[in-house]
Amino acid sequence: MAQDSHLQDSYLIETFLEMMSAERGAAKNTIVAYRADLSDYYEFLLTKKTSFLSAKREHIISHLERLDDYGLGANSVARRLSAIKQFYNFLQVEGLRGDDPSKIIPAPKTARALPKVLSVEEVDILLSVAKKQVEEARKNKSKAKKAQRLNLLLELLYATGMRVSELVSLKTAAVMRDVYFITIVGKGNKERIVPLNDGAREMLKLWLGANERTIFLFPANTKSGHLERQVFARELKNLALKAGIEASRVSPHVLRHAFASHLLAGGANLRIVQTLLGHADISTTQIYTHVLDERLRQLVALHPLSD
Repeated sequence: MAQDSHLQDSYLIETFLEMMSAERGAAKNTIVAYRADLSDYYEFLLTKKTSFLSAKREHIISHLERLDDYGLGANSVARRLSAIKQFYNFLQVEGLRGDDPSKIIPAPKTARALPKVLSVEEVDILLSVAKKQVEEARKNKSKAKKAQRLNLLLELLYATGMRVSELVSLKTAAVMRDVYFITIVGKGNKERIVPLNDGAREMLKLWLGANERTIFLFPANTKSGHLERQVFARELKNLALKAGIEASRVSPHVLRHAFASHLLAGGANLRIVQTLLGHADISTTQIYTHVLDERLRQLVALHPLSD
């Protein structure tokens, strides 16, 4: 009987994961995480001599308390509870359970991590070092092209705040007349038009003038036909080291954060920043206002009467 229960619970996990993949388009990493989370929950239920179909609310709470005792952070526990909630919702919808024991269990309070942001001065240093590399590589055609590409990638990223996936897959046709604007294809194939600053425009003109016109702005001998994001991220970290900045603090996403934070600090409207970033919900953009609030609090803390 125990063997039958084990086979049934394993089958339920796989059926749930198939639904998540086929119907909701869950990413491979999400499927892997959910399988691990539900398998761990199942192992816990075995110690309580129960199963997915007979477990009660108190079993789920005990499991979460166990995770907390193991030292898992609130975010990790919340993610595991989310997997369990979705799983039980699936079982109920499929008619395999008449109730949902996870329904009224509140998620642990989590603190939303503020984005890592580089200062304006640090971004300036990165741009300066990237330009210097272009000058130093002039005599070597292969190195010169690679240096120019990195310089342009950096200029475009900081000028537009686009996602790294949007950046590396940019098509040459996306560059509008006189390169004053660029068309970015974001999530859900939604297009947005973003203006370019003078530095990005000049670098883009030089790149287009020096290279053969291809489908992608940054072509590469890869399956996708364009530069891989990992290659750019690696080159960016190497650039950070040369600029005297910790590599762990620099990534394409950090520069996207810097773009948004620096715009808001300069007085830009939140709705405009939302449009430029391609955020569907303004609440996602509002996280950058918290970054500014935190910086203000840190400055106030330096006041001699702050205590």
